[in-house]
Formats: sequence, C-alpha cells, structure tokens
Amino acid sequence: MFQEVVRRRKMVRSFADRPVPDDLVQLLVDNALRAPSAGFSQGWAFLVLRGREETERYWSAHRGPDGTAYAQFPLLFNAPVLIVCLSHKDAYLERYGRPDKRPPGQPERVWPVPYWDVDTGMAALLVLLTAVDNGLGALLFEVQRQDAVREAFGVPAAYTAVCTIAVGYPTEHVGPAGSDRARTRERPLHYGKWGNWGHSQG
Repeated sequence: MFQEVVRRRKMVRSFADRPVPDDLVQLLVDNALRAPSAGFSQGWAFLVLRGREETERYWSAHRGPDGTAYAQFPLLFNAPVLIVCLSHKDAYLERYGRPDKRPPGQPERVWPVPYWDVDTGMAALLVLLTAVDNGLGALLFEVQRQDAVREAFGVPAAYTAVCTIAVGYPTEHVGPAGSDRARTRERPLHYGKWGNWGHSQG
C-alpha cells in the first residue's frame, strides 16, 4: 500500500554488506525516470554505481583529502549501490526557448526557482519510495565536492549533482519515521492563510 510506504520511509545510515539484485537497481532508476518535469524537459541524469570498486571511487572523491565526511557512520560505506542524481539546466533553457513555450518577440523566460533541481529532487524521491517498497533502505545526501565527483566519473560540467542516494539492505528493522523533532518546529501546515492551523474554513 502506498500509504504504508510513505509512513515507513526514513533515512538509513547503516547498511549490510549485501548486494542488491540488478533487477531492483533497474527498477529504482526506471521509476526515477517517471517523475514529472517542467515542459517534459527531463533535464536530469543518473549515475549508477554498483559494487565496492565503483562506490569506493565515489567515496574517495566525495570525502576529500581529510576523509572525515560521514566517518561517524561507518556502515554507510557498506551500501552496495550509489545513485548520483544530476540536473541539466541547459535542457530546460532549450525546451523553453522553443516557439510553443516562448513565442517570437517575447523575452527569455525568467525562472522563479531552478526547476531543473526541483524536478531532479522529485525523481530522487521516487528512488527513495521504490527502495522502501522493495525492502531496501536509502539515504539521500548532498554532494560536497562537485568537481571531484565529475572528474572521477567523467561527468560533463553542464550537469550538477543535486544529491546522491545510497541504497542497500538496512542492518536492522526500519520502522516508521519519527515525528518528535517535527513537533518542536513551527507548524508547517497553514489553511486559508498563514498561521491558520485548523482544518475548518469558518
């Protein structure tokens, strides 16, 4: 059930040293490609790294010379699959420069937010949900050293790594995501106007 997948989704930082079947890896990225995108631009790409040799090359580039990044989570490095989610801004500029999106004489579109990154983030969420639905754990994290990752894997400069997702089998049972910390923050839901936290319209 979809609601159960949403309820159980949480970030996992401890993985077993166990490979993920190729068909499940393919399902993760196939579902990512079904994410919505502005103008159906699909300005994204996914670098899929499998096995110790490829993932270690990523971690070497990501951690940098001091090697301290994520050192507090040693079992994170057991993750047998890493999926680097990349956005491609130029694909959106090209798509929205076409006549059906920008009639002759109109100025170039001004983007209020970088939808190439937004859309790549939605694709990444589908990876996270697909992982949970198939008994896997996953962690989405930032790419701190963009140039080092590009160089290590030959990624063109036009692509930006929005995030990387580590995927594998969690070392322990993964229950529902906790909500205690969320309750200590300002309430995120507003109905009708900012500050109205009730459901009624009256």
